[in-house]
Amino acid sequence: MKFIKLACLSSLLWLTGCASIAPGPEPIKGPAASANATSGSQPSDAYSPFIPSGELQPITAAQAASRAVTQLAPPTDIWDRIRRGYGMPNLESDLVLDREQWYSTRPDYILRMTERSNKYLFHIVEELERRNMPSELALLPFIESAFNPQAVSSAKAAGMWQFMPATGKSFDLKQNVFRDDRRDVLASTRAALDYLQKLYGMFGDWDLALAAYNWGEGSVGRAIAKNKRAGLGLKYTDLTMPAETRLYVPKLQAIKNIVSNPLAFNTRLPLIGNHPYFQTVDIKHDIDVALVAKLAQVTPEDFKALNPAGGSRPVILAAGTPQILLPWDNAIIFQSNLKTFSGGRLASWTVWRAPTTMKPSEAAKRVGMTEDELRSVNKIPPRVVIKAGSSLLVPRPTQLVADVAEHVDDNAQLSLGPDVILKRTVLKAGKKDSVASLAHRYRVSPASVAEWNKVSASAVFKAGQQVVMFLPVRAKTLVQGKSVSKRKATSQQARHKASKPTRLAKRH
Repeated sequence: MKFIKLACLSSLLWLTGCASIAPGPEPIKGPAASANATSGSQPSDAYSPFIPSGELQPITAAQAASRAVTQLAPPTDIWDRIRRGYGMPNLESDLVLDREQWYSTRPDYILRMTERSNKYLFHIVEELERRNMPSELALLPFIESAFNPQAVSSAKAAGMWQFMPATGKSFDLKQNVFRDDRRDVLASTRAALDYLQKLYGMFGDWDLALAAYNWGEGSVGRAIAKNKRAGLGLKYTDLTMPAETRLYVPKLQAIKNIVSNPLAFNTRLPLIGNHPYFQTVDIKHDIDVALVAKLAQVTPEDFKALNPAGGSRPVILAAGTPQILLPWDNAIIFQSNLKTFSGGRLASWTVWRAPTTMKPSEAAKRVGMTEDELRSVNKIPPRVVIKAGSSLLVPRPTQLVADVAEHVDDNAQLSLGPDVILKRTVLKAGKKDSVASLAHRYRVSPASVAEWNKVSASAVFKAGQQVVMFLPVRAKTLVQGKSVSKRKATSQQARHKASKPTRLAKRH
């Protein structure tokens, strides 16, 4: 009996000692703690658990109060998980109250947004936790796009996180005629969090980082410098900024407050489970979107909601889209059905590159489509011509087995020009005239000049040789003495270039 009592006492003393472990290093909070934060790349191993060693030491009451407590019960749903991960200081201002009032009087709008978010929130929260970033950043797409990955702003920002084209390219978001990664769920989320980490590393403050995400890092930097010169405050609320940026953080704070206590704002949040909605599936060959939806037993609309980068294109090109997203259970169904599929070819579409500049009607005739179908599939507006080298989706010939090559997919562009009347003109070549020089002089492609004259693209014409050109009537270069007038062609090009407006860079 004494032995049992001694054993119990020893166990009790050991458990008491466990509560008095010497404090280890605090978990790293925020991307600025990572060396990668300033570069926009993903941090690695931002937090390492503290494993105690040596003798047990008591801790003070202040130390105990400052240390986080891990709850044993898992989050009941994704909203609970987001609340537990809040890490930004609360903003209190009249603008926050104003936005709370605006949202709380529109419960149907809140419900539509939150229901739309159920496909994406788990993945975003997972990524934020992996990077030790504040979980309320998962609510940012409510402000940016109402969680619509197909959203496009008047300034051409696109996707759930609303990337401008140039900013998207700087964060490796591919944009071509067949896909736009600014809309891709995984790629755009990765890029947005990279960008936010970079901005937090620059400014050391989440409110300023968010202002820079909306207004541009250069604009925020200049506003801070201006206040510093004037001896004014340097916080978000101290800066002079556009109305949209002034409301940006209050909007996020209002949404955060509503998620924290929805009943207080006449709001009902839909149940979103704390588990993955989708999983990735490898795509090894080109395959029609309709066939994927059929094999996965999902509607085309649900498929496009998870795979919005391809827009309304009817085919997935494996070279540019090696993975797709499918609802968790449907991914297993798809993989099983694909293994046993015996219904013929997977893809009924391929890529055709226009050899010369031509009208859509001519291109449609060459590839065996109606003009309306060609325009619809490739989003070709009226009153334009298709420029040489453009990539178009066309029906795949029965005998074609190979998938679209990676370099074709990566460089696919659709270049369009105004629909003008092209008139056949016969010129006499001057000394040293070649396919390349005439193409440059008349601003047409060398491939077109070569095809019109049945020669190679590297051919050189003899002096006085007749050269066939198809030139726009309204921009036709004059011909003097039945020979090419280099002087007038050159001056016309100079006038054309001088009349072009300067393209200004846009912020994010």
